[in-house]
Amino acid sequence: MKEWQRFVRSVGYASAGIVHTLKTQRNMQIHVVVAILALFCAWWLQISRGDVLLVFFIVTLVMVLEVVNTAIEAVVDLVTEEFHPLAKIAKDCAAGAVLIAAFSSVIIGLAVFGPPLLVKLKAIIG
Repeated sequence: MKEWQRFVRSVGYASAGIVHTLKTQRNMQIHVVVAILALFCAWWLQISRGDVLLVFFIVTLVMVLEVVNTAIEAVVDLVTEEFHPLAKIAKDCAAGAVLIAAFSSVIIGLAVFGPPLLVKLKAIIG
């Protein structure tokens, strides 16, 4: 039973990290809103299962990297309050990882949603 309790406690700690990121990081809040919109659009446009999984994967990747970015920033801030070139590199690289994933998500979104969205808009407009 102790193994189960440890697992539940670990899930609680991990959830606290996610909640902290969601509460304190504006970019994470934006990512969540965009993810909900993307999944709604996938349903509305009747995107194929494979494409929905691709969208879900990239959305998850962006959010995971945002949580990791938040953790790296917290550790750097814990270590030093002064400007240090290595602290800047750590923070910039973590933010850069999120940016790369976000750009990738835009490209995937355009590829997945673009064609069916055009078809839907042409049908609506007539």
